[in-house]
Amino acid sequence: MQRPAYSSIPPAQSPPLHHPIPQHVSTVPHLRSPPPPVSQNGGYGYGNSPQSQGQQAGMSGNTGNNMHPAFGGFMDDNTARLAMGFAGQGIAAGQQVMEQNFNRFVNVSALKHYFNVSNAYVLRKLLIVLFPWRHKPWSRQVSHNSSSASGSSASFLPPREDVNSPDMYIPIMAFTTYVLLSTLIAGVNGKFKPELLSSMLGNAGGSILLEQAILWLGRYFLSINSESQFYDLISYSGYKFVGVIVTLVVAAFSSGGRSTRGWVGYSVLGYTFMANAFFLLRSLKYVLLPSDSSPGNPSMQTIAKGQRRGRMQFLFIYTYVVQFALMWWLTRLDWSPVRAGK
Repeated sequence: MQRPAYSSIPPAQSPPLHHPIPQHVSTVPHLRSPPPPVSQNGGYGYGNSPQSQGQQAGMSGNTGNNMHPAFGGFMDDNTARLAMGFAGQGIAAGQQVMEQNFNRFVNVSALKHYFNVSNAYVLRKLLIVLFPWRHKPWSRQVSHNSSSASGSSASFLPPREDVNSPDMYIPIMAFTTYVLLSTLIAGVNGKFKPELLSSMLGNAGGSILLEQAILWLGRYFLSINSESQFYDLISYSGYKFVGVIVTLVVAAFSSGGRSTRGWVGYSVLGYTFMANAFFLLRSLKYVLLPSDSSPGNPSMQTIAKGQRRGRMQFLFIYTYVVQFALMWWLTRLDWSPVRAGK
């Protein structure tokens, strides 16, 4: 037996070495939101697809209730109507309570009478306040309302139907315009301050309160009683702001130096004061001197001669002395061009 020749056997070769390649496998899953369902017409819609509509129809058919869409399907129509009914009752009850508490201090039904105005009335009233010299008549018109219970009752017509009737629209608008105009003029003259607006508001409101205090004292000592005199006197006390506004505007836009503006301002103030005094003297006669048959004098009591003389003197002092002092105070301010021109 022959032994194999080892030289003829090729030498064994070792396999090539391969270094392991690390593979990092993430154990955290990738969270992705599913795509929106695609409807058959090619658009994305969750509530408009036929399948969703069919499902909603099936659900409504199974439950037997009509789910109201405004509440997201959690409330049906009957429950929604019941909830809206309770809400409406709650709001109505709140309004009623507020009106009852508000009516303790302010007569809302009587106050609405003074805001029943029109554009024609506002224009005519402004002309009467500024040019009262040729206006006639000054007496207010009365409407007679017949009723089966009390026979007939007399009352004054609203401002829309009677130009001699006082209103609160013009006084409130003139009051607001005065406050804004005074701050505007101060800003043009370079004297505007943040607290000026509240200061002008306090001056205008203080003049109204001071005037009402004087009228209340006069009514108290002269025993003046009238059903409509409270709101009427508040309305008449606001008409002076019309003349004040005209005075400020003319004095602000007048040309010239300090002395020229002063004379122009004083001249316009004198005219507007006389016009306002004449207007109040003619208009307040039915309040301070009511006749025996006027609606403002329901007691039908005859005024004595001495009492009438005292009321005439008080009316003269109020229309000329008090009004001049208040109008002069509202127009003669430190920032006003009437006093300190450029």
